[in-house]
Amino acid sequence: MNRRRLLRGALATGLTATALGILAELDPALAADAAPAELSDLEVAAETYGHGYRGQTPTRVLADLAQDFARLRPLIDAPQPAAARIRVCRTAGQMAGMVAIVLHDLGARTDARAWFATAATAARESRDDDLLAWTLAREAMVPLNYGAPRAAAALAEQARRAAGNRATPAATLAAAVTARAHALALAHQGEQARRAVADADALMERLDAGARADTWLTHSEQKHHVHLSHALTALGETRRARESQQRGLELSAPTSTMTRSLLSIDAAACDHHDGDTKQACRRATTVLADLPAAYRTGLVHHRALDL
Repeated sequence: MNRRRLLRGALATGLTATALGILAELDPALAADAAPAELSDLEVAAETYGHGYRGQTPTRVLADLAQDFARLRPLIDAPQPAAARIRVCRTAGQMAGMVAIVLHDLGARTDARAWFATAATAARESRDDDLLAWTLAREAMVPLNYGAPRAAAALAEQARRAAGNRATPAATLAAAVTARAHALALAHQGEQARRAVADADALMERLDAGARADTWLTHSEQKHHVHLSHALTALGETRRARESQQRGLELSAPTSTMTRSLLSIDAAACDHHDGDTKQACRRATTVLADLPAAYRTGLVHHRALDL
């Protein structure tokens, strides 16, 4: 608990060098004296973190996630029966992937990529193709959101191959991210983007209720519309984009600060596409001005400035 408070305190002022240093050193520092933890407790913790921020600041979630990831180290390092080893690696892959998601949202691209690499290694060792596809699709969102859509498309296509033809959350996410990457590519790969949008829609229709839950590890209708909003906005299909924005906002809780902000920035970009650039700038500025300080950096800030 003292270490948790220390990391929370370091992250309270943002991703400073001190905070990132503590984060980078956390798991080896704790490995020597961490008490063995029940694997089932850590699996429950990973499922709980999968519900996202739930009104908490990203840095608070990051501190707690990193602390619980550290508790896995004794289990990773210890000899395990094959079945237990698979469970340990699956949980490590999920937690590392979620650490990477938060770092991505905070704008720490290099650190996010490093944690995604850890998540992919754990996913491969767990032999969980869905987890690997989810990790690769999520990793693709780092270059996608920070100006490298071709690199994002390559990762997203890897994710689609790992996911196969089954209708899973990972496969649906991979198709949606592929659509966004092709839509943003400098070559304006519109046809590839539209095909990927159609694939994502078709996969979404086939998902069962459990796969549509609103978590980081599944693919909810709200999340689907967030991805479609970005892809369709980039394609200039503003009517369909606005439909996804409206539906996404209807499905987003008031506490979903980052999601609602990104949808609003997409709406501003649609204004720009439709010729009202002044209104677009006003709306984007309002989004930033209304954000709590903890959210006024990283992904939302980058997307607003890009517009």
